[in-house]
Amino acid sequence: MKAFMTDEHETPPDNETMREVKRAKARKQAAEEKGGIGWKTAAGIGIGSAALAAALIYASKARKKDDD
Repeated sequence: MKAFMTDEHETPPDNETMREVKRAKARKQAAEEKGGIGWKTAAGIGIGSAALAAALIYASKARKKDDD
């Protein structure tokens, strides 16, 4: 008579979901080993965001002047 629970672990078939889980775990581990984004990247994102905000403000002011 075979017990319902055994110590033998059967591996599930490697399907699309399992592959995505493995990829996500690998990406997470690689990101943790890398240590996040560098200060140069953070500075670039900040400068880019400020430039975008300035361009939007300038465009909205120019549009308001044209309406007058």
